Amino acid sequence: MNAQQIAAHCLSLPGAREDYKWGGVRVFSVAGNKMFAACGLKTGGDLAFKVDAELFLGYCDRPGFRPAPYLARAMWVSMEDPSLINEQALRAMLERSHQLVVARLPRRTQAGLLLDHANASGL
Repeated sequence: MNAQQIAAHCLSLPGAREDYKWGGVRVFSVAGNKMFAACGLKTGGDLAFKVDAELFLGYCDRPGFRPAPYLARAMWVSMEDPSLINEQALRAMLERSHQLVVARLPRRTQAGLLLDHANASGL
């Protein structure tokens, strides 16, 4: 996936919005300011997103992945070239990141932001 496809997919998720922070980092968030993906933390083409805590070290051991600068303590990983990952797998990773962030929101806020079970089953 290229940067435009990644952005389009992130913005297609329930409640997602786009913002620019920290001098040009493209950030995708939900519920106002809860980030679930960011492009350009280190270079123009990289992508960072949240992963399950129990999978964090496994992601960091995969070729092309590393702990995300400044966000690793919150279980975020970064990849320098997202185009090297299968499109379907990358979409699933971004959806999972979105849902991990949504799960931490108050229940009344979660209602309209949860993906339906059919879409989330492949995560």
